[in-house]
Amino acid sequence: MAHGGLRRGAPEDHPGVVSPRRIAALRAVLDRSYADYDARWMEPDPVQFVWRHERLEDREVAGLVASALAYGNVRQIKRSVERVLGLLGERPADAVDALDAKEALRALAGFKHRFNDARDAVCLLVLIREMRRDAGSVEAFFAPSPPVADIRQALVTFVRRTLALPHGDLYGQGPLPRNAGVRFFFPSPEDGSACKRLCLYLRWMVRADTVDPGGWKRISPSVLLIPLDAHIINIGKSARLTRRVSPGWKMAEDITAALRACDPEDPVRYDFALHRMGLFKREADLAALRKA
Repeated sequence: MAHGGLRRGAPEDHPGVVSPRRIAALRAVLDRSYADYDARWMEPDPVQFVWRHERLEDREVAGLVASALAYGNVRQIKRSVERVLGLLGERPADAVDALDAKEALRALAGFKHRFNDARDAVCLLVLIREMRRDAGSVEAFFAPSPPVADIRQALVTFVRRTLALPHGDLYGQGPLPRNAGVRFFFPSPEDGSACKRLCLYLRWMVRADTVDPGGWKRISPSVLLIPLDAHIINIGKSARLTRRVSPGWKMAEDITAALRACDPEDPVRYDFALHRMGLFKREADLAALRKA
């Protein structure tokens, strides 16, 4: 079945939020959960690595590294992010601007994060360096012509431009090879991917509350897409926020549409609470959401 495929016989229109009563009931549960799941629940979220820094330029560099490696076992994620960001010190933006790829490879010798290795991690840093050289900041590289109206197209363009940047010959001379491990950090909606880690990064950088540091001004929270992980998939299905059975961009759009019906200006503000409900198996909250 294609990414995000609908259950057999399901209509194309959104299945869950169809009446003002349903919207009101769902929003009541979501708003209560948003208030409950605040920064006290942050551990073990990798957004903690972003909060370590005061300067926005450091936060966006640390955030892109932390979100890129946010897959797999939680302990391994934290170890891997610590090691890569440890290379950059207290001012990641300054360090990445002065990055020497060969020295970084030596410093990260033996690094392994599941199927990404030291070369992939260093290439990620090189690409961030090139983004900053090109546009002055990661934000300006992502959104060279604000405001962003279509997050899908913005991600497609961002990924294309990123993978076309100089990669420091880390994978040999010439364009980045199709099998380069660094490509895993930059999936595209064009391939049906939900782009979970990039959407997580955007949530961190665009939204601002007790969990998300925020700071970016070129993208409105209203256009963000929910980071589609296993917890959000399960909750989205059980709470009738989607009829799609296959994870992918379409399912993320579907669940986000349901949340946008509850909060058009900031639909993804509910993501952290929903994730914590699933992660910590908060059955009472999950039951209330299914009942709404």
